Amino acid sequence: MEVLDQEYLGRWDGLGSRDASSRTEAMENIHLEVMRKVEAIGPIPALAPLAPGLASPPNSDLNDILAHLLMLSKRCPFDDVRERCIRLLRAVQDLGVRIPRPLGNGPSRFIPEKEILQVSKVDTRTQLIFENAFAALGRLENISLVMGFHPQYLESFLRTQHYLLQMDGPLSLHYRHYIGIMAAARHQCSYLVNLHVSDFLQVGGDVKWLNGLDEAPQKLQQLGELNKILAHRPWLLTKEHIERLLKAEEHSWSLAELIHAVVLLTHYHSLASFTFGCGIMPEIHCDGGHTFRPPSLSQYCVCDIANGNGHAYHHEDLLGNQEVCGEVEVLMERMKQLQECRDEEEASQEEMATRFEREKTESMLVVTAEDEESVPSREISRHFEDPSYGYKDFSRKGEHVPTFRVQDYSWEDHGFSLVNRLYPDVGQMLDEKFQMAYNLTYNTMATHKDVDTSMLRRAIWNYIHCMFGIRYDDYDYGEINQLLDRSFKIYIKTMVCSPEKTTKRMYESFWRQFQHSEKVHVNLLLMEARMQAELLYALRAITRYMT
Repeated sequence: MEVLDQEYLGRWDGLGSRDASSRTEAMENIHLEVMRKVEAIGPIPALAPLAPGLASPPNSDLNDILAHLLMLSKRCPFDDVRERCIRLLRAVQDLGVRIPRPLGNGPSRFIPEKEILQVSKVDTRTQLIFENAFAALGRLENISLVMGFHPQYLESFLRTQHYLLQMDGPLSLHYRHYIGIMAAARHQCSYLVNLHVSDFLQVGGDVKWLNGLDEAPQKLQQLGELNKILAHRPWLLTKEHIERLLKAEEHSWSLAELIHAVVLLTHYHSLASFTFGCGIMPEIHCDGGHTFRPPSLSQYCVCDIANGNGHAYHHEDLLGNQEVCGEVEVLMERMKQLQECRDEEEASQEEMATRFEREKTESMLVVTAEDEESVPSREISRHFEDPSYGYKDFSRKGEHVPTFRVQDYSWEDHGFSLVNRLYPDVGQMLDEKFQMAYNLTYNTMATHKDVDTSMLRRAIWNYIHCMFGIRYDDYDYGEINQLLDRSFKIYIKTMVCSPEKTTKRMYESFWRQFQHSEKVHVNLLLMEARMQAELLYALRAITRYMT
């Protein structure tokens, strides 16, 4: 998608106003601009929309605008804007210009569209969250719509992301978006890369930097090593890595800039996990989100069926449901038994340590699904170095990394204050976001109500940290094997360590009796636990450098 010029962007901005008359004025200006561009194309023969050579209007600038209008007609939280965009697209179509249509069915490949919040059918609180997001970004992203299952969390997430990207901070705006591109590219997440390429250019970023990391300033190139290690093997990070960035002569980073960069890198690594884990589709106005080709006779395009979104694929797996019947009840019974064991006896510190080491070793043996190397496209790999560098289990022969004991360095006692000191308010925002994901509960499991899910949430969080070598001395890691089955562990490890390998089959294979909202909640836990694990290693290395 080409980036629209600044004057035109100002007109889109007006659509985010809470004042209806301002939105009306903005839409009228956009209407005039679109009609002027349509007229500039010249007369269009009546049969042109059907001619294969004219699958889309020849004016690419107009194409971008029409795609933007299509996105607004589906995603804008203001119903007056949605309706006006629909009318404008129809008016353009009536003049013989082919208009785009969305590809796929909804924001996620994994979750049926009818189960995801519709922008036209939300409660007052969610409406306000959507309006604020739209005013800040000029779009309501598919990620936000899927997170909309949990409005409390979404509000905290958007507030934090807005602060990191758009409010006062050590790094310039275009640096922030470029770091977002670098981080998302490490996991081949074209969805996030495309969004931030567009945002990078809109805040005045140099288009040459997008040719590859080697075209970016030396200062950003030096961040490549940190990006690589944090994304795939954060336990290898040392104070020497930090020292090289802070003492790089004319290309050096300040401590405040480095903290900002570390938070951005960890935010987008973990957001890439969420994106793949929920099967997030491209935004409607971006590449892969729309097409100018006419629909086939059956109203499907090949992409719909390939993505599992055709109606033929929406059948009930009756045999599968029989197999997993009682899955929830079994899990609830195990939670009850574990609670009774806790009340009766407490394992010794030696036994607790042994159970952690056993679980850490076992987590190494969980193979991520489809465990072959996937080669990133040049479009993505040019934004980072050393594409072959990926996740490696850290207990392989010849490579031993000491266990990271939370009692020695924790987010609450150490990381939080370091971030807040060097990047004010961000530590507080991150802490609220971590707490929100960890403590979020509706006291339900599938169809069961009044259930205390804290034991299960803690097992998921601690299993992820265990995969990163992080140990809580007061936790009995024997509980993990009781609560997380093998298919769930495969999903967790893939989504956290190699998210680009996550498949719809994997998403469907764990917790088959649970609601999609509950699976999205799991993905929020995975995303935040992963971000905190990366942050702990980075902040510990920075602390060691400083002391």
